[in-house]
Amino acid sequence: MDQPTPRPTPSENQAQPVVCARCGTQSPDGAPPTWTCSVENGARQYFCVDCARANLRAIEGRLDSAWW
Repeated sequence: MDQPTPRPTPSENQAQPVVCARCGTQSPDGAPPTWTCSVENGARQYFCVDCARANLRAIEGRLDSAWW
């Protein structure tokens, strides 16, 4: 209770580059709000707008991206 809250390092505050797991499109400033995030086998994967729209039914059906 008396311990101070650790301050984040400057590198933790910066957005990390994100790559679409389907087509390889890169977003250098982190995932835009329009991208889809999926956790598959314990790993977080991001999908760009075009890939997410093309596979919307599979995403809503909660199929792993390997099935698309």
